[in-house]
Amino acid sequence: MREYELVMIVSPEVEDEAVQSTIERVQQFIAEQGGQVKEVTPWGRRRLAYPIDRHLEGSYVLAQLSLDPQRLKALEENLTQAEDVIRHLVVKLEE
Repeated sequence: MREYELVMIVSPEVEDEAVQSTIERVQQFIAEQGGQVKEVTPWGRRRLAYPIDRHLEGSYVLAQLSLDPQRLKALEENLTQAEDVIRHLVVKLEE
């Protein structure tokens, strides 16, 4: 298991209350892959540095997680296919 940091931007079309359900869905997927979410920090709605799919803002979420490196590709594919997540970045933390 390795430690990762995930930042995702949820579409502004998703209501602020529904962002929590998106977070829970991602947490559930990570748990199904044998990983563990250690901490989730919603940053709230912020203006984007550049338009993404004609959106000018989005809800940012930061998560600390541990996951088997071989399962990381499945997580990234899941985030890419999610219609409510417009961008994501997974970074391996130093050990």
